[in-house]
Amino acid sequence: MSVKSRLLLIEDDAVIASGLVYALENEGFFVTHIRDVTSFQFETKPEGYDLAIIDIGLPDGTGFELADALKAAGVSMLYLTAVDEEGYVVRAFEGGADDYVTKPFRLGELMARVKAALRRRSGRSETLTLGEVSINVGEGKAYVREKISDALSDAPPETPSGKLPEASEWVPLDLTALEYRLLLTFANHKGQLLTRGQILNLLWDSAGVFVEDNTLTVYIKRLREKLNGSANIETVRGVGYRANVH
Repeated sequence: MSVKSRLLLIEDDAVIASGLVYALENEGFFVTHIRDVTSFQFETKPEGYDLAIIDIGLPDGTGFELADALKAAGVSMLYLTAVDEEGYVVRAFEGGADDYVTKPFRLGELMARVKAALRRRSGRSETLTLGEVSINVGEGKAYVREKISDALSDAPPETPSGKLPEASEWVPLDLTALEYRLLLTFANHKGQLLTRGQILNLLWDSAGVFVEDNTLTVYIKRLREKLNGSANIETVRGVGYRANVH
């Protein structure tokens, strides 16, 4: 992001807040932290913030009390709370929330959700490339060149709408949801050595289902077979994997 997004963190737990502020600032965000409803009402002007990360249980009220003001100011909302009851989740989304994450949470997943909410806000359609594979993040689809060219351009051709052209040389990859997330993980970390633990953390399922370590090898094998050489996923024995661009 060329212009840093401004985030408002509304969290009363000092330990959680301190860790989140540190992590978010390391990702390049400007972060303002407040701990209760009163501080929001008397010290905070919601205009100018891009996203609010909101705890529901606050010392002097609930995060729901802030939703109307944030929504009116055009601020995206992500609830981060220990409350996992369906009624609260429904109320949050009906009140305009973009996402709802329950504690305890995994930092990698939270960061991905924050960035996804900001992408939806901006309306941009992000396209990532890995070897001869192109991933349209907005569509949630991956495409591969039907005929591998000798030279790889920095990015595949796109239409003015940001979508891949319907040329016959680009064909969609038939991936399962987990295979797609695995491909997206490698595309976001091109050339970077990822340990098995890091990959498993990034693949954490939003429904609370964990990918087991002994299953990861199987999914890597299946993804390689479907890529059929269009992108190179290298095994670093005893450590993890690295995706290299041809």
